[in-house]
Amino acid sequence: MNQIIMWIMAVGAVLGGVDRIAGNRFGFGKRFEEGFMLLGPTALSMSGIICLTPLLSRFLRFALVPIWNFLGLDAGLLAGILAIDMGGYQLAGELSASQEMVRYTGLVIAATLGCTITFTIPVGMGMLKSGDRLLFSRGMLIGTGTLPVTMIVGGLLSGLSFLQIVLQSLPVLLFCFLLMFGIWRFPEQTVRAFTVFADVIRLLTTISVLIAGAFCYMTGFSLLPDLAPLEDAMAVVSSIGIVLLGSLPTAELLQRVLKKPLSFIGRKTGMNDSSAADLLMGIVSPVPAITMMEKMDERGKIVNAAFLVSAASTIAAHMGFTFGTDPDFVVPLLVAKLAGGIAAVCAALFFTKKSA
Repeated sequence: MNQIIMWIMAVGAVLGGVDRIAGNRFGFGKRFEEGFMLLGPTALSMSGIICLTPLLSRFLRFALVPIWNFLGLDAGLLAGILAIDMGGYQLAGELSASQEMVRYTGLVIAATLGCTITFTIPVGMGMLKSGDRLLFSRGMLIGTGTLPVTMIVGGLLSGLSFLQIVLQSLPVLLFCFLLMFGIWRFPEQTVRAFTVFADVIRLLTTISVLIAGAFCYMTGFSLLPDLAPLEDAMAVVSSIGIVLLGSLPTAELLQRVLKKPLSFIGRKTGMNDSSAADLLMGIVSPVPAITMMEKMDERGKIVNAAFLVSAASTIAAHMGFTFGTDPDFVVPLLVAKLAGGIAAVCAALFFTKKSA
């Protein structure tokens, strides 16, 4: 499946490139250029987190794992704050006590909560305009609040009992409950606090990539121990940028081909056509989904951001990673992520019904 998606993206890159040569007659060339221009914002937002991953892993092992063990919890859950393909799965394998917990923490949690913290939030806050960041933050909060749906479905499919899921995930479940309560009772204050949290992440990544990483690359002297080389992070970002060359023209084509059904969905949910189309792109990659938010209405921005928490990269990067590490868990992960994504969309539509 991952290879099929990459072929589709490759065809999209050819379509966009040819249209650019022809003078952007059909609009695909412009989207092709946008994919290349997004390399800068993506690198600025994401490379810092990649550089910090080894340092963060070391901090978890020596500072939090002993506390987790003392409380009788599986320390593998701590690995869930790292994305599935940014060290989360490997760290879960080292910390978890069973294969079921490795699947639950290293795949289910890392592909949702971890991806949100270390990828979607910094990339989204770095690429969006200031006015859209509040709507994006609100959507992220709603999506995180409905994360227990993904956790319960994914945990059961991992082989854990419902009681094990609740006990082992109690800190995360409590955190999700508090978020949903905050959105319900204190929406403005909760969004403001989340925005501050996102700004802190941006600050840490900026320090690591623009100061420590760049200084180490140019002088050979490391200001922070265990910091991953900046050039390695840039290689990862470049691979994402290459896929963007095809994904954005593909998204444009999908919007045109599916215009009528997307218009129907938009009317039924109170969103415009771009908002409905973006849900399709979100399950491929959050980056093109975020770039398309400028064309959405306010409700669509919140709904799509909420959807990304659980469903981002479902049929692309995360599916491909799982194929390479635990092929038997591909379908369960797909079911869990989509279940959480659908729950997040429903919750976001509910919380935005007044504005709609």
